[in-house]
Parts: sequence; C-alpha cells; structure tokens
Amino acid sequence: MINARETLNEFMNGVGKLSETNGEFVGKFLAVDGGAGLAVDAKTRELVALGVGINKICKYCICVHTYGAYKAGATRAEILAAAEVAVAMGGGPAIAYSATVLNAALDEFEHDFD
Repeated sequence: MINARETLNEFMNGVGKLSETNGEFVGKFLAVDGGAGLAVDAKTRELVALGVGINKICKYCICVHTYGAYKAGATRAEILAAAEVAVAMGGGPAIAYSATVLNAALDEFEHDFD
C-alpha cells in the first residue's frame, strides 16, 4: 500500500536536507520547477510534470505533482486526463504506477485545498 502523504513528506524532507549542503543547486532546481519566467500557468506545469513523473515511474514525482496540481486548482478529472496521456506514452509501467501511486495520491490530497 502506498502512503502518498508519507511519500510527499519523505521527498520534502530529503530536499530540505539536500539544501543544507547543496543549497545553491536546490534553489536553482526549485526556481525552474516552480515555473520562474515560464509562459504557462502553475496548473499546466503541474499536470505536465505529473505526466512526466508517471512516464518515468517516479512515485515521488507522482505524489509531489498530484499535490501541486490540486494546489494549483486542477480537478481530479484534469489530473486523470494528464495521467491518461502519460499512460498512452508509457505503457504498462505507467499504468501500474497510475493504478497504485496516482490513485493513492488522488485520494489522499483531493480535499487538502477545499
């Protein structure tokens, strides 16, 4: 069983720890990941990042960007639409992570920003 909130927190704590020794690098990464200067809105960035996370079968990316998509105002239907594209491009491994990690993250974070 996947605990999406635990996975999200594990990632965030790890990034915090990495920042202690490599703060400049982490800062640059987060600036890009946060969309600094990009021409698309936060919701679109999160949905694209989620699709890449599913395609790359990364449980951390899936949890972080499902949370981020909800935070940016995405609906469950929009998140699932992004997942459908990722699965179409990623095949079996992508559907496996969508069926497990994404479903857990959708359920865990769905009402965090109501």
